[in-house]
Amino acid sequence: MTHRDKSSRRRFLALSAATATALAGCAGDGSDQETQTATTTQGGSTTKADGADAGVDSFQGSGPYSEGRPDLEGTRIEDLPDLSGTLNLYLGGGEGGLYGNLLDRFREVYPDFDPQVRSAPTAQLANTIVEESSGGSSSADVFWAVDAGSLAYVANQGVATELPSEVTDPVPETFRFDSQWVGVAGRARAIPYNTDQLSADDIPNKVAQFPETDALADSMGWAPTYGAFQSFVTAMRLMENEDATKEWLQKMVDHGVTEYNDEFLTSNAVADGEVAAGFANHYYVLRVKAARPNAPIDLAFTQNDAGSLVNLSGAQVLQGAQNQELATNFVRHLLTVEAQEFFATTAFAYPMIPGVPPVGGLPPIDELSPPNLDLSELSNLGPTLRLMREVGVL
Repeated sequence: MTHRDKSSRRRFLALSAATATALAGCAGDGSDQETQTATTTQGGSTTKADGADAGVDSFQGSGPYSEGRPDLEGTRIEDLPDLSGTLNLYLGGGEGGLYGNLLDRFREVYPDFDPQVRSAPTAQLANTIVEESSGGSSSADVFWAVDAGSLAYVANQGVATELPSEVTDPVPETFRFDSQWVGVAGRARAIPYNTDQLSADDIPNKVAQFPETDALADSMGWAPTYGAFQSFVTAMRLMENEDATKEWLQKMVDHGVTEYNDEFLTSNAVADGEVAAGFANHYYVLRVKAARPNAPIDLAFTQNDAGSLVNLSGAQVLQGAQNQELATNFVRHLLTVEAQEFFATTAFAYPMIPGVPPVGGLPPIDELSPPNLDLSELSNLGPTLRLMREVGVL
């Protein structure tokens, strides 16, 4: 293995032995139980006018990822007007039901809040919104999606309204897009690797180098049918070109990559030693460690390439919203300290406001090195799927 200068290495996630021990018994799938220890670290809870608990502790997940959290900063629910009335919410994805759990928290705080939820895959809902709007108006007030490309597609069709600055200003500029939509939670592409089989120095800091890395021969796992992986390949296609992306895919196949159905299975395979490393969103390793605290798995991040892509869950208010004020207020609630702590401690996502740090020893999002890429372009999957089929990985 060629030695590389330390300054060129990617930043690693290092879960300490103490953290790993503390993770024993954590569910890892975003439990909605309250964490009692958070009451002291967050300065206690507050209540809305109806007396329902609106404190940070009531929005946290359970388990050690919720323990010992620092003081959090940002807008809190108590600072905002009440959510009241019916909101027609199109929810694309939802992180396995976790976003529905957050809506349940809001209902507990606001008995007069009635979100009417229509759930479906993000691309399907985006097309539905555009089709409904072209026929007169969409019945949706807010589109909340786990995929940035779908949000961008709706915005580019002229269907979204402009969000006011009080909504978008708390979010770093990188994660808000012409005020047409705003990120509410982030997920970073990463490289889970088995610490019994590889060291940090065995992982190149560019995915382009993976097919030429002997330590990764017949030892990599991926999930090509998984949407996040296809977005990663799309980013590579946009940044490099189609020929280079096709060549990389073929080289990875020739290098002996193993296919899995999704990236949680990929990460578990890394922890089991079936493969030495893989491609996955960052939070899958946290889920593995939560369930298996002694698993020999860690995370590496590449730099300034498709492998370091940071994608977003986000929300936008639609032009046909029956109650623009309620819709805008709802998006503001997604960016409160309480909601951001929910995303961090239940979905293990990257929070979007600087006053709420990520969990599990993750580097802050502003210390990652994502590529300079317009996330709206990730919606163009057609050429990517064609390339993947030509190589035979789909």
